[in-house]
Amino acid sequence: MDANTPLLRLASSLLASTALWVGAPLAAQESDVEQAMDGTDTAAAPAEQAVSTTADGGTSYTPEYFAQFAPRNALDMLREVPGFNIQGGDGNRGLGQADENVLINGERLSSKSDSARDQLARIPADKVVRIEIVDGTTLDIPGLTGQVANIFTSGGGLSGQFEWRGGFRPLTDRQEYFGGEASVSGAIGKLGYTLAIEMTNNRFGGVGTGFISDANGTLIETQEFYSPGAFDQPSASANLKYDFSDDVTANLNLSYEKEFFDRNQTEFQFGPGLIDRNERSDRKNRETQYEISADIEFPLGPGTLKLIGLESFESGVFTQTLVTEFADGSDDQGDRFISDADEGERIGRAEYNWNMFDADWQISGEAAFNRLDRVASLFELTAGTFTEIAFPEGTGGVTEDRYESILSVSKQITDKLGFQASGGMEFSNIKQTGAAANARKFKRPKGSASLAWRPENGFDISLELRRAVGQLSFGDVLARVFLDQGNQNGANNELVPEQSWDLDLEINKTLGEWGSTTVSVVHRRIEDFIDVIPLTGGGEARGNIDKATRTDFDWNTTLKFDPLGIPGAQVDLELQIVKTNVRDPLDGIERVFSGQRNQRYRAEFRHDIPRSDIAYGTNIFYSRNNQYFRRGEVGREYEGPTFANIFIEHKDVFGLTVNAQAGNLLGGKGFFDRTVYDGSRDVDPVLFVENRTARIGPIFRFSVSGNF
Repeated sequence: MDANTPLLRLASSLLASTALWVGAPLAAQESDVEQAMDGTDTAAAPAEQAVSTTADGGTSYTPEYFAQFAPRNALDMLREVPGFNIQGGDGNRGLGQADENVLINGERLSSKSDSARDQLARIPADKVVRIEIVDGTTLDIPGLTGQVANIFTSGGGLSGQFEWRGGFRPLTDRQEYFGGEASVSGAIGKLGYTLAIEMTNNRFGGVGTGFISDANGTLIETQEFYSPGAFDQPSASANLKYDFSDDVTANLNLSYEKEFFDRNQTEFQFGPGLIDRNERSDRKNRETQYEISADIEFPLGPGTLKLIGLESFESGVFTQTLVTEFADGSDDQGDRFISDADEGERIGRAEYNWNMFDADWQISGEAAFNRLDRVASLFELTAGTFTEIAFPEGTGGVTEDRYESILSVSKQITDKLGFQASGGMEFSNIKQTGAAANARKFKRPKGSASLAWRPENGFDISLELRRAVGQLSFGDVLARVFLDQGNQNGANNELVPEQSWDLDLEINKTLGEWGSTTVSVVHRRIEDFIDVIPLTGGGEARGNIDKATRTDFDWNTTLKFDPLGIPGAQVDLELQIVKTNVRDPLDGIERVFSGQRNQRYRAEFRHDIPRSDIAYGTNIFYSRNNQYFRRGEVGREYEGPTFANIFIEHKDVFGLTVNAQAGNLLGGKGFFDRTVYDGSRDVDPVLFVENRTARIGPIFRFSVSGNF
């Protein structure tokens, strides 16, 4: 990437300005840290003693560092590590090499449904020995670059924790009573276990007004709507670990969850010369899913062999019903769409690791089998009865059998420079059944090369070049409809996964007692980019565009206020800018990615008052999306764009932590704007313009957490 690009200039400026602002105090602090480490300063504060430099140049935090926050679990602790954000673990294409920047006792997580956040939230804080933040290239785990958190835990007796979460929204009269989680962990001999149950309980919605106008701005219709919704997700999980010996360890992860989603919108529609109407739009989704994963690692020859297996399954029924009632007594009009789908994934993976030529090597092989079976039905309301109409392109099956093999090497070239490289091949066979049966085979190279440079302790730079292959969303191959917007995606049996060249630069700098700062720039050159494309003869579908580019700039900084005489206070700053470019498949003009978030800003202040159990704070968040593009319309849907909230927390109410939050204090709203054309937007005139605004109102949330 050209060093003179605007994003790299911005990165350099942010790092330079942050370092200059804290420069003089930082120099003194580094000197103090050096004295503390060599034992010449015996008067160091406890917080300073709790932070040290690891042998490979990373930063280690002991539990004493987090004491002021009174954390209940490992996730609470990791959230307070300056400048660190959990990333990766998108759960898409197989298991592959590690991509989530969290390890537990030096091991990657083999579960896909259980995220790093999920598992960290179930580790009691008193079992965390330390948290190390290191550069991934210094580890012997292929695929990791940039900042990685390695959480070291101890065993011990039986312990548990719980959290109750509730809330309400006065505007829509929606309450949340049953959110929360409880987990218990312990050991029986050589068997360690963590058992957890969780309930995600969310209520949402808005009240608002919409307007439809013609191309000249003349009002055609007014809409007054109320749109409440509910999402509930009960789940249970078990994580078991058995130590056969010091060298042989096995893990078994089990998870089961159900999902209940409902959104029921009522809308009164009226306008000059129109018959008054009441429209009901109901969306309902019911899903059940489970996952079983296991792994075992043992010595074999000069190295170690790790075997991993995973089986997951998801079954769900999605229903959308749209009915319009007329004030003059005319027959109701309406449609219904039902999608009944089963999805599954089965993965087997083997990794052999050994040391040779003073480097860490790994040869891996993976076989993954994905499947989707879906029956889609479309109905039309006739004389008060829903009658099914033909929709064969929405029904079918898609399978992918995929095999890959990759050789990786990691080596410390000097004590300040590390190198990691991998290369291999992926073979894929995609088959489709149904109205548009098809079969295709692909062979694609994969791999990466990365360098990690640490000029000094507390300052590291990593650079990675990666050849990546994306995962198809099998539902994109089949047709579906969107009743509330009057749109439909056709089927496309020629859809192929995206491929890309990714260049990733990450710069991390600790600022001593002031905190830390991280800048990352990721540039992607994408082939076979997936977007909505026009179909020959009319209509549109998810399809491939030859090429596209995307550049992400992220800046994360934690600044502590202790040097300013405000102990226990800190501010976390985050800035994200996304630049995208693709040639529109309809008119050939370059544009941004459809519906992609293009900017995000966040500032969060927290003050843990010294010698008390009280903490308070506030945060403000801004986000904005690009327009979306379809054949016959252009629009934008987003919320906010600015949200702000405040909180107060007491960390010892009869041994419990009690937190209260008031959100959406700036009156963020929901927006939906679109321009619809009388045919194709490149050649046909505007048919109408729609603008909808939904008031969300204030949001109040509460939580109570504790240990047992």
